[in-house]
Amino acid sequence: MECSYFDAGACRSCTLMGTGYAVQLAGKQRAVSGALVDAAPAATWEEPFASAESGFRNKAKLVVGGRRGAPTLGILDAQGRGVDLRHCGLHEPGLAQAVPVLAELVAASGLRPYDVPGRQGELKHLLVTHSPDGELMTRFVLRSPGQLPRVRELVAELTARLPGTRVVSVNLQPEHKAVLEGEEEIVLTPASTLPMRVNGITLHLRPRSFFQTNTAVAAALYRQACAWVDATSGSVWDLYCGAGGFALHLARPDRDVLGVEVSAEAVASARTSAAELGADRARFVAADATSYLASGTGPACVVVNPPRRGIGSLADRLESSGVREVVYSSCNVRSLVRDLGRMPSLRVRSARLFDMFPQTGHHEVMVHLVRAD
Repeated sequence: MECSYFDAGACRSCTLMGTGYAVQLAGKQRAVSGALVDAAPAATWEEPFASAESGFRNKAKLVVGGRRGAPTLGILDAQGRGVDLRHCGLHEPGLAQAVPVLAELVAASGLRPYDVPGRQGELKHLLVTHSPDGELMTRFVLRSPGQLPRVRELVAELTARLPGTRVVSVNLQPEHKAVLEGEEEIVLTPASTLPMRVNGITLHLRPRSFFQTNTAVAAALYRQACAWVDATSGSVWDLYCGAGGFALHLARPDRDVLGVEVSAEAVASARTSAAELGADRARFVAADATSYLASGTGPACVVVNPPRRGIGSLADRLESSGVREVVYSSCNVRSLVRDLGRMPSLRVRSARLFDMFPQTGHHEVMVHLVRAD
C-alpha cells in the first residue's frame, strides 16, 4: 500500500507503511507466537488470517479541525492543529466515498470546528460507520447542545447526498480532554441502529456500541470461535459480549447462550439482534463480567473478548470455576500472557493470529483453552 499522507509526513499512524504485507504478517506471527511460547508451549498454531492491505476499515474516527467553512477531517498535529486525511486509503470504499461529502457538508453548515489550543468552537469529531450493505451511521460529537439545530438541518441534505444514511446522531462531549465521546447521545433519525450483516447474521449497532473496525476479520473471528466450540455440549457464556457478535454466532437451538456486558446500550443492541434472528436460547444481561461469573453456576464454555487491559481477576474466577473451555480473543498479547499465567489448569490447545490492523504493529490473537484432566 502507498499513502501520500505518509509520504508527505502528514500522518505516521501506519507505522509499517512501506513494508511488504507478507513481511508485516510474518513479523506479527513471530511476535505473538514468541510472546506465547511459555504460556502456550503445546499450542497448535493455525495459519494467520490475512486482511486486505487497504480499504478495510469500516469506521472513520475523524478529529475535526481547521476553521468555520474550511474544516479538516483527520487527526491533530503536535500543536493541536487539524491535519486533513479525508482521503485515507484505509477506509472501505463506501466509507471513502462518504467522508469527502461529509467534509463538504460540514464546511457549508456553519459549524465551527473545535480549536483545541484555544478551547473554542463546537464540532470535535465525526464518527462514521459503514455497513456491509452500504448503510451509514454518522455521529457528530459537539461540545454543547447549542449547535444541535444546525446538525438537525443537515440531516435531510446528508440523506440526499449519501442515500445509504441510516442513523445520524449528536454526541455531547463538553470536557476539554482527550476523550472521543461523551455520555449523552441524541439520535436525529427514525432509525437508531445500524444493521451489520456478518456471516449471514445481522448485528444491530447503536451509536455507542462497540464493533471491530475490520468487518472481514471480525467475521473470521466469529467463524473460528464456532469451529473451536462446535463439539461443546452445555451452555456458553460470552463475557464482554459487546453487541453480541460471538454469542449470536454460537447460538443454536440446542444450546443456551448468555451474553454479559457492562454497557446497557450494547446489551440492547444484542437483544434486538437476537429477537430478529429468533435466537430464543440467547440471553443478554447488563452486568460486570467478573461479578456475574461468581454469582451462579458456571457454563461449560466461556468466550472473552476484553479491552486491552485483559480480564484481570476474572482469570482467577475462571481458574477456580468448573468451566471446561475458554475462547479468549485479545488485542494485547502482553495482557493475554499475564491472564494465561493466572489460569494454569486451562491449557492452550489452539491459537491463531487475525490481522485486524494492517500497516500497524497492532494484532488480534485468539486462543482456545481446555481444562487439563
